[in-house]
Amino acid sequence: MKNKIKTVFIDRDGTMGGGSEVIYPGDFELYSFTKEAFKILKAHKVKIFAFTNQPGISLGKATIGNFLEELLGFGVDNAYICPHSPKEHCNCRKPETGLLLKASEEYKLNFSECMVIGDRLTDMQAAEKVEAHKILVETGVGSDSLKANEKQDGKVQIDYSAKNLLDAVKWMVVENYL
Repeated sequence: MKNKIKTVFIDRDGTMGGGSEVIYPGDFELYSFTKEAFKILKAHKVKIFAFTNQPGISLGKATIGNFLEELLGFGVDNAYICPHSPKEHCNCRKPETGLLLKASEEYKLNFSECMVIGDRLTDMQAAEKVEAHKILVETGVGSDSLKANEKQDGKVQIDYSAKNLLDAVKWMVVENYL
């Protein structure tokens, strides 16, 4: 029997909205279907956590507070944000697991009851390292990520490839994850 999903980690850029490039708070817009996806998750009493790499913070282009305010305003329960550039080699920048582990400590999560939804292989790799469930969406850079994953020798095992976030959530309902 499948574990019911109690927590969903959703990438921001390319998954919730925006596109393939980082758009800073104030200019970022959710995809038209994101609010409906959140509504379904909340109806099933699933915690929604944003998890996102935002290297512009370390460059002074925005603050963690700017991103937190925006994401909480969208209706997520909490947000986990890596402010570092790739050159900083931190343990929180996806595909590392620091953001997921921090949430796990704060909320006493069992990763077998968590789903990660994102448009990049780094989202899927972070999920794989903690043995969480994985859905790759085709929005943002998701289509390219899916193709790249197919070409890799040690490809990431993705639970489902979804058209978008709403498709991912509806699949979770149909497959009895919620």
